[in-house]
Amino acid sequence: MDRYSFLRELADSWVLLLLVLFFLGAIVFALRPGSRPLHRDAAESIFRNETKPAPAGEKEVE
Repeated sequence: MDRYSFLRELADSWVLLLLVLFFLGAIVFALRPGSRPLHRDAAESIFRNETKPAPAGEKEVE
């Protein structure tokens, strides 16, 4: 079996299976029970030090 045929067969079967399992694992990891507070904290972290909204029409100066 030449190299191309071997790599093609490997990619068509095992690598595809590995990618599907990785995708499903990432989905299960993100939706696991008890992770909602962690995701909410990460989503709201950019607003943690805000005291009031920025005025309309003014650019933020750092």
